[in-house]
Amino acid sequence: MLKITIDTITTEVEPGTTVMQAAASIGIDIPTMCYLEGHSCHPSCMVCMVKDADRGNFFPSCAMPVTEGMNIIATSEEVSDIRREALELLLSDHVGDCEAPCTLSCPAGMDIPLMNRLIANGEFEKSLEIVREEIALPLILGYICPAPCEKACRRKPIDGAVSICLLKRFTAQDTKRRNQLLKPGITKTGKKIAIVGTGPAGLSAAFYLLRAGHDCTLFDKNEQAGGAMRYNIDEEKLPREMLDAEIAGIQRMGAVFQLSQQITPDFFENSILPQFDAVILSTGNRSNQPVVDFGLIDSGHEFADKKTFKTHRPGVFACGNMIREHEMAVRASAQGRIAATEVGIYLNTQAPVKKIHFNSAFGHLTHSENREYLKESYLGFPIEPDGGFISGFNEEQAIAEAKRCLHCDCRKPASCKLRIYSDQYGANRKKHLGPERNHLTKSIHHDLIVYEPEKCIRCGLCVEISGKEESLGLTYIGRGFDVRIGIPFNETIAEALKKTAAACVDACPTGAMAFKLQEERL
Repeated sequence: MLKITIDTITTEVEPGTTVMQAAASIGIDIPTMCYLEGHSCHPSCMVCMVKDADRGNFFPSCAMPVTEGMNIIATSEEVSDIRREALELLLSDHVGDCEAPCTLSCPAGMDIPLMNRLIANGEFEKSLEIVREEIALPLILGYICPAPCEKACRRKPIDGAVSICLLKRFTAQDTKRRNQLLKPGITKTGKKIAIVGTGPAGLSAAFYLLRAGHDCTLFDKNEQAGGAMRYNIDEEKLPREMLDAEIAGIQRMGAVFQLSQQITPDFFENSILPQFDAVILSTGNRSNQPVVDFGLIDSGHEFADKKTFKTHRPGVFACGNMIREHEMAVRASAQGRIAATEVGIYLNTQAPVKKIHFNSAFGHLTHSENREYLKESYLGFPIEPDGGFISGFNEEQAIAEAKRCLHCDCRKPASCKLRIYSDQYGANRKKHLGPERNHLTKSIHHDLIVYEPEKCIRCGLCVEISGKEESLGLTYIGRGFDVRIGIPFNETIAEALKKTAAACVDACPTGAMAFKLQEERL
């Protein structure tokens, strides 16, 4: 047995054990992208670097066998800096979007490409479920959203953006489908939440709180719910029957509406605060509301935290135009969802949401890249609804329009190690970018998988895996900095990977090799 100390913890391991394996045996997780248990180790990513405390040198832990008396530093600011640098070098050669530009530009962060793919496959109920994960009011917003997502759509400069807002509205147009509001098996929490204001923020907050099992009562000074959507938007732009239908759905979920109710400071303090476990204020422009007198503002305090929407009074949250005037309805709606989440965290009924914030983006598509993306898309200009914008798409039109989506988002947004570690170590994707980048290509001639070489880090795992069972397999092409992994003899990927395609996808540490039809979600 050999003795090794890692981060001041001493252990004994068998000869032949690597430093990475020794670290794992005592619960120290060292990141790696090019190492896979049971396969040859050819360190290339350098993300697993550690420091020899005695000699002062750094080395890749995946390939270094333990020697007697080693003293290793695997966790320190200096080691983190080295790993970050390795990630930034990998990113300098990486061409791909983690998230599609449309998703990034959507104030609600909706997974637009997945919605499109589900509609294109005729899976309308699933598409509505995906929409409602971030947007509670797809029918309403499908009429009034200014569609920043369409401005960012990669299809726009080719032949016109995908009609995302109409597709979003389409998912909720069918009455039966729209009324499937509550997920089965919801357990009531016994918690009661008051929501002051019934505009997009308040209605959205109610939707997500009800789906989490809380009871909700919504208060509004007006005779009808809807806030500015009812009283400030023309009927010709937002048909009132659609607004009423969305509100009625939230009422069917169990929401109680107390309308024509003036929320005076006395009513707030003596009738709302004592009777509810939490309160969300979403009354719109606060300068015209009595809410400014609720004792929520004092010198030295913001009205509400811009991320958590907490006021300085425990259990009281504020969102929408209450904290930032002139918000788009879609942004106010998104804030309602976040406020509902924060209420759940406050009440200990929901764990904090963990998300990967790192995003790789490569700018505009070149003409040749347009052709690459169009390989997976329906050719044609945007579909025009027969009855115009107000009437919206029928099923056939929606499917055809959804098929225009270029699928420019990554297929492995949750499992890509390059993204996970770049987020963990705070990598700067632009640090080592050169004046020119590689042009993205797609190899799609395989029933099961897609290969995008410009996302590859040349770890060689797919070369080794395919080399063991395939007659052709994958190989290294080129030399030095120009080396890449490709298909020999100009064959297709379908010929190269007849048996090992799935194994290669599972081993691939990035989104370079991914399943065509398998969807990952964060």
